[in-house]
Amino acid sequence: MRLKSGIWVAAYLRRCAIEGAFAVLRQRGAEDAGAIFVQIDKLDGTVALFGPAPQSLADEDTGVRLFTLIPLREPTAAAANIRLQREREFDSDLWIVDVEDREGRHFLDLAKE
Repeated sequence: MRLKSGIWVAAYLRRCAIEGAFAVLRQRGAEDAGAIFVQIDKLDGTVALFGPAPQSLADEDTGVRLFTLIPLREPTAAAANIRLQREREFDSDLWIVDVEDREGRHFLDLAKE
């Protein structure tokens, strides 16, 4: 059983703050099970976008949320925003967290594909 999205996001925001990365909630989604997207801004004009890993890679027994790097045409905020807008059209209940970290740290559990 996974943590509710709202609880996971609150804990993630705290984790970023503890690690010295600036993180803000851009969009609040469904409290219980909204998909979570994390945009990492390296403050050099480049960004990385992470989203939920495919369900086939998830281990429901552990309750751990897995993320995967979402490919962008260009590693820019504009390209990430276009992708996020497409995701919003598909699922308006998603969460978006913006993180600023010069080292590009994301603090996420990534899926091993």
